[in-house]
Amino acid sequence: KGKCPEDGWDESTIELFLHELAIMDSNNFLGNCGVGEREGRVVSGLVARRHYRLIHGIGRSGDISAVQPKAAGSSLLNKLTNSVVLDVIKLAGVRTVTSCFVVPMATGMSLTLCFLTLRHKRPKAKYIIWPRIDQKSCFKSMITAGFEPVVIENVLEGDELRTDLEAVEAKIKALGAENILCVHSTTSCFAPRVPDRLEELAVICANYDIPHIVNNAYGVQSSKCMHLIQQGARVGRIDAFVQSLDKNFMVPVGGAIIAGFNESFIQEISKMYPGRASASPSLDVLITLLSLGTSGYKKLLKERKEMFSYLSSELKKLADNHNERLLDTPRNPISLAMSLKNLDKTNDAAVTQLGSMLFTRQVSGARVVPCGSVQTVNNYTFKGFMSHANDYPCAYLNAASAVGIKKQDVDVFLKRLDKCLKTFRKEAKQEKSINEISDSNAATEQLED
Repeated sequence: KGKCPEDGWDESTIELFLHELAIMDSNNFLGNCGVGEREGRVVSGLVARRHYRLIHGIGRSGDISAVQPKAAGSSLLNKLTNSVVLDVIKLAGVRTVTSCFVVPMATGMSLTLCFLTLRHKRPKAKYIIWPRIDQKSCFKSMITAGFEPVVIENVLEGDELRTDLEAVEAKIKALGAENILCVHSTTSCFAPRVPDRLEELAVICANYDIPHIVNNAYGVQSSKCMHLIQQGARVGRIDAFVQSLDKNFMVPVGGAIIAGFNESFIQEISKMYPGRASASPSLDVLITLLSLGTSGYKKLLKERKEMFSYLSSELKKLADNHNERLLDTPRNPISLAMSLKNLDKTNDAAVTQLGSMLFTRQVSGARVVPCGSVQTVNNYTFKGFMSHANDYPCAYLNAASAVGIKKQDVDVFLKRLDKCLKTFRKEAKQEKSINEISDSNAATEQLED
């Protein structure tokens, strides 16, 4: 049926299935006589076993989705993977998606592939409208494709940074719709930025007949992000949405899914990919989804939501104990942010020092964001880089509840963060005491004089 099984398969069943696929590839035929330049020859037995002897990759020289006659097993693997992944995207919330394919590139390059496909449809276009998100790969994806990003600064609503719809529409009118390749929006992001106003952006794109590409990097794991995409496609225009394999399905880095609501456009994107491609990302995600089944993946999504609530409540308690606060970002379903105002007052380096302290204490993934840092990316200068705004009111720390996180991860993180913050408070008190003694000595000397 080409769907993800409800109950996961055991490892021996999956291995038997993969071996059955592999013996359909010509490089594994007993009497095979290869006289071409690409015959699936592998000198290392370890490498052959690592890939289950599926050596030919996927696609043909002109189309990543095409069937290879001498690699029937690898071609079947590719078709099945795309079909199973489509089923899971529907299960995760985008019910009306019609087509998708796994591409052996991470999210940034997969976005570039989408932009390059649109180039042929809109030859005059040179601009991409991009509501700002301070993450380098999505910005560089536009530069690499040869387009000029038009950065739309976010608006501050409470603690949240949200899409400036008026600025988007004003920029479309100023540049001319025919000169704009697409609107490049984002769902999953670091707090205090929240997902873009996808429904409103989709309506604007439909009204001005401008394509709309969504960076849904780690949004498959969030029912809220997937709902935004579903609603955007229902009320307006979304041409494609791109998501990472590693972040959403816990496989090695190196693959993404390009999905959309118009099958012919998604096929155009797949045909834009030059040459054959590695089958490794497809193989990894197929093995993972067959082992989990829909019930296993649903369980992971449920646990992630529960851990988000737990992380949120516990981080709020810790923030209160240190006279900080958990920033109010209810529209961000994955990432949280805690202010570091008191730390920022101590000295300029204290905020970044906290990041180093956490990393050396084996806390990975926490982002510490100081105020006012400036960074240049491909000749574009961003003020307040990492905070998604020129002047966010305070320094802060990010933590995320992503799929696969455990209660132990949250508890250990909070314990180590608490210890680091106490160290800073102790140092601040000692410094204050030293300053008071110095001031007292200076006053005494003055009186004696």
